[in-house]
Amino acid sequence: MSLEKERQRMIRDIEREVEYTRHMIGRDRFQPRVMDAMREVPREEFVPPELRHAAFDNGPLPIGHGQTISQPYIVALMTDLLELQPGCKVLEIGTGSGYQTAILAQLCDRVYTVEVVPALSEEANKIFQRLGYDNIEARVGDGYQGWPEHAPYDGIIVTAAASYIPPALVEQLKAGGRLVIPVGQPYGHQELLLVEKDRQGEVHTRNILGVAFVPMIEKGGGEDA
Repeated sequence: MSLEKERQRMIRDIEREVEYTRHMIGRDRFQPRVMDAMREVPREEFVPPELRHAAFDNGPLPIGHGQTISQPYIVALMTDLLELQPGCKVLEIGTGSGYQTAILAQLCDRVYTVEVVPALSEEANKIFQRLGYDNIEARVGDGYQGWPEHAPYDGIIVTAAASYIPPALVEQLKAGGRLVIPVGQPYGHQELLLVEKDRQGEVHTRNILGVAFVPMIEKGGGEDA
């Protein structure tokens, strides 16, 4: 099957999953610009060569170092929940393979991304350069601390399961902004949460649905990648 047909299959799988989960996620379709980004970003470039045959399957795939690339439906859902507008600035915690980062880069003026595993950050940067993404800035560091130098952000997305909602991330969120984060026990019960900061700075949290993510690693230090 051609890459284009595989990509179309992925989009259909996402649309079916939205239909199955619409009562939990509070929407029966994702924004057209989110789905356009899912069509345009070459997912096959972000998976290990030996797994390219499975790049468009609606499931997570291992990328080494105990990390995974999230299933396409979850990538689309988390992106859609951010409700990003043109001209936005977003922070991603957990660069991983760089696929989610690239989706965000299709939608925002600037994407800042933090990865705790240096080798993953380095490899993702090579892919960004090869594919011509010049609106992504990456660093190695502790995602629990965010990236305060570029705050506040219109949206923040976390791609690993935190044991709690990091106060630093809430602080770095712009009034009117959204934080999407999986929270729960490592390899146990986890919930995808939507955290909204209203125009008065009040924070409201909503459970979206149960998920399964690798745990978010908390450690000190950070350096530009």
